[in-house]
Amino acid sequence: MSKRMLLHICCAPCSTHVVEFLKSDYGITGYFYNPNIHPESEYLLREKEMKRYADEIGLDLVCAEYDPERWIELTTGMDDLPEGDKRCSVCYEMRLEKCAIHAKEHRYDIIATTLSISPHKNAEKINEVGSKVANNELQFYEADFKKKGGFEKSIQMSKQFGLYRQSYCGCIFSKKEADKRVSPKKK
Repeated sequence: MSKRMLLHICCAPCSTHVVEFLKSDYGITGYFYNPNIHPESEYLLREKEMKRYADEIGLDLVCAEYDPERWIELTTGMDDLPEGDKRCSVCYEMRLEKCAIHAKEHRYDIIATTLSISPHKNAEKINEVGSKVANNELQFYEADFKKKGGFEKSIQMSKQFGLYRQSYCGCIFSKKEADKRVSPKKK
């Protein structure tokens, strides 16, 4: 019997390659908890897309509550920090901590996250935070899923399944940065 893994999933596109990569070694349940995503309409779109994809591939999925107030509380005063700075670490920890709590309550053996598939995310920091929240009570699967063509595979699989692919990580600050990148191109 394979180990039971609770996989924190940030969005359907990021889950594609990661689930495919892990499913032969683990009994995976997806865990969608992302109160960082703004606005709420974007959150609901990503959640709906994740549910659709999970149904299509037969992935068990838990969708935790949308709690943007908690994210705002934890990141207050970090508005001017660039993507990848302390605000992101706080965000990783908030989401992975919630995943670890759920995993312990439901007797999973190991937790992981899809976050490291993004070329904008620091896998070393994600793995550090994941190991911290696992706290020797669980295993944390350390990975950098973007390596060995992982990110490119996720793009191909997203196209194959017709998945909505967002233009920013999720938080209001990453949206502002993405909007700045798009604005000069329009001029």
